[in-house]
Amino acid sequence: MRKSTLFAAAPVAAAVLIAGCGGGSTASSGSTGSSSSGSSGSSGAYGAAAPTKAASTAPTVALASSKLGKILVDGQGRTLYLFAADKTASSTCYGACASLWPPLTISGTPKGGPGVSGGLLGTTKRTDGTTEVTYAGHPLYYYAPDTKAGDITGQDLNQFGAKWYVLTANGTEVTHG
Repeated sequence: MRKSTLFAAAPVAAAVLIAGCGGGSTASSGSTGSSSSGSSGSSGAYGAAAPTKAASTAPTVALASSKLGKILVDGQGRTLYLFAADKTASSTCYGACASLWPPLTISGTPKGGPGVSGGLLGTTKRTDGTTEVTYAGHPLYYYAPDTKAGDITGQDLNQFGAKWYVLTANGTEVTHG
């Protein structure tokens, strides 16, 4: 009898072990000001892990070379986007939009890496009370299907009523790509 109980429990134990290993850690919107973070602490759309907390020395916003030229990324090299529907520094991306396009949120003051203008960095309060990073007045977002540094699959997509673009160091959108 003991042997059959052990075999019946094995699949349950395996499922718990596998579930505990998946998805990686995610940062909540209450991360430190000297790190980059995802928006909601959830895994995001398509099962893609939200950006994780960066080392305390990492900039919040950095510059990286890409096929579109030098573009803004977070401290871990994840591409950042602007939403053309955001006509002011206040975000218009919430709910399903923010699930697919998580905002870059922090606690504290954002830091810029080499080539990033500290004068263009700012923040805006979201309706949930979190603080979203802005650049040149544009709220910054990730694209959930971009799962690693260098991915730019959200470029020039038309979703949630407007286009999404990567940004250059001077804060302008890259509209080709």
